[in-house]
Order: sequence, then structure tokens, then C-alpha cells
Amino acid sequence: MSSSHFTFSIYFLTFALFLQTIFGASPLFHFCSSSENFTTNDPYESNLKKLLGNLYYQTPLLGFGLGSVGSYPYQTNGLALCRGDVATTDCKTCVNEASNEIHKLCPYNKGAIIWYDNCLVKYLNKDFFGQIDNQNKFYMWNLRNVSDPTTFNEKTRKLLSLLAKEASVTPKLYAVGELELGESKKLYGLAQCTRDLSNNDCFKCLDGIIGELPRCCNGKEGGRVVGGSCNIRYEIYPFVNS
Repeated sequence: MSSSHFTFSIYFLTFALFLQTIFGASPLFHFCSSSENFTTNDPYESNLKKLLGNLYYQTPLLGFGLGSVGSYPYQTNGLALCRGDVATTDCKTCVNEASNEIHKLCPYNKGAIIWYDNCLVKYLNKDFFGQIDNQNKFYMWNLRNVSDPTTFNEKTRKLLSLLAKEASVTPKLYAVGELELGESKKLYGLAQCTRDLSNNDCFKCLDGIIGELPRCCNGKEGGRVVGGSCNIRYEIYPFVNS
């Protein structure tokens, strides 16, 4: 998939935390593949529709689904992941919205990925299962700066590193936690991987994007690094369902 939008997303998504609050369940971001396309009534089109339908029914039960439909050269492979705390009904709604929206945004692309707050949907005409996706990635951050960035950054990395270790050994490849900041304040964090990854690759993926935090979120009150295989988030307020 194209990485041409990557640099643009770094700047554009500075405001996304506010837009997400205003508009609610809107896509966070998406990428369309630029390498290969299909045409109307192409066998790939019908296989893709079947795949997205399968993910719609499969994903809500466990919060994750993946599969393939068709055979070469018309095979399509895809997965869907809901955030680990999202209820079954909300997961189903998100996967449905994501499938419909990505069809509008990338109508004839053989590969695409879209992220919402509650889920992601990804498909490609190549087998990508079990491989860390380092290509599709974007950043989000809070515009507010903390008063002591050095200490805050250290605590953020500490919390997310602990969550990366925890997430990589859990069946859902998902972990949330919190850390005391002092003065009755807390830092909240999340780490999650798509469940096609092995435990080792999940940790490798999370550890890698934690290392990218200084590029986007140095001294910021909140931030995310969101990829096609894993994502991390931290805030100074609770943001997951209890």
C-alpha cells in the first residue's frame, strides 16, 4: 500500500483528537493501495464483498477475524480487529461502518486499510497474515504540552513498555493500565496487536512503535502511534471501557 500519505498524516492528524470528539464515529485515517486495481464485475470484486461479509459476522464474537476468499489471481485476504474493551454490538457496528466506508474511499483498490476508534479493517490481494505491517502507520497527539516533558516522557515509555510485554503474552494481544503521576493525576495507556501475529512479533511491533513516540508526541498530554499490526495510546484521562 502507498506510503505517500504518511508524512502528510503527521501534520494533518494534529487536530484529529478534537475532530474525533466533535464528529464521533468517523474514520481516524485510511490508506488505499496504489499498486493494483480491479474493475467493475471483476471476480476480485465479488470475492472482496464475500470477505468483508465474512469479517462482519466473524469478528464481533472474539473481537478479531481474518480470512481469505477466492484463488489466485483473484484471491483477497483480510482481517478486522476491534479494540479489546469494545462490546460485541459496538464491534459489529464498527466493522460494518469500516467496510462500507473503505469501499467508498478505495472503490477499486485491491488493498486498503481503515482505522476507527473502535476497530480496523484491512484487506490485500497478497497474503500478509503473520507479518508485521511497518508501512501503514500514522500518529495522533494532543496539542497540549506537559509542564515537565522529560519526566512525563520517561513515565509514558515505562507504562507503555510494561503494557507491550503484557499484551504480547495474553490471548487477545491486548493490555491496558495506568501509572501514578503524582498530585492525584494518572497516566493511562493501551497496547494492542492484530492476532495474526505471534507473541514475539507482537512485542517486536509494539516495542518498535514505542520507539517512535519522540517523533510525534514529545511532551504531549496524549498520543498514539497507530499501525496496521499494532497500536499504542496514552492519555491523562481514562479512555477505555471499564
